[in-house]
Amino acid sequence: MLTVCSRTHPGSVRTVNEDVALWDPDLGLMAVADGMGGHNAGEIASRMAVDAVQSFLRQTAAAGDEITWPFGIDPALSFSANRLRTAVKLANIRIHRAAGEHAGYTGMGTTIVAALVEGARVTYTGVGDSRIYVCRADELVQLTADDSWVVLLQKESGLAASAFVRHPMRHVLTSVIGARADVNVKVQDLVLAGGETLVLCTDGLHGALPDYLIATTLRDTPDLDRAASTLVETAVSGDGSDNVTILLARQSN
Repeated sequence: MLTVCSRTHPGSVRTVNEDVALWDPDLGLMAVADGMGGHNAGEIASRMAVDAVQSFLRQTAAAGDEITWPFGIDPALSFSANRLRTAVKLANIRIHRAAGEHAGYTGMGTTIVAALVEGARVTYTGVGDSRIYVCRADELVQLTADDSWVVLLQKESGLAASAFVRHPMRHVLTSVIGARADVNVKVQDLVLAGGETLVLCTDGLHGALPDYLIATTLRDTPDLDRAASTLVETAVSGDGSDNVTILLARQSN
């Protein structure tokens, strides 16, 4: 049995919450998005992305074999992975077109992490710097890779992430949904064991809290709703400069 809950907070500085969290139990879909752009366009982009992903997955869940694959099928991927990959790429096109058609939406985009759950099997993806982790006992393992300049600098230099904590380009992203006409979408699968917890969150949470604190909070707080509230409240009180969103999913033992 899977237990799912989410929390979101605008933070202590911003008046608009541009984050979105979704759990659709009928589809087994989880998603978290963090929008960006002026004139509240970030709020529109994040909602548009999540809605587009949900819409395509809903259509293909009912379509059987009569599915149109606008980007083709990758034979190396599972059926679920192809569905999720296509859904995110369609969301990218929708936002990119909207940004070009409406002056107020110029430059808008959004990060997104999404997961499809079928029993213990989880298919997941991420674009931008929102993250998916899996928490196993006391260990928090990051499943998605940030699309950011810091990650590129880490790979080139071989230095740890701590070396770039104050780097002037630490917040610059190399890929987001809607910025370009096409986007690279990497999709992977895992099996979620009993007692393990999936963590989907925006950078307002993982940028404010160290991994060990997230892991110990999940370990020490069996009630998932309470754990989500504690993590968001701790992130807001400790930093609060950004919107903060988390979605937790725990597989029963």
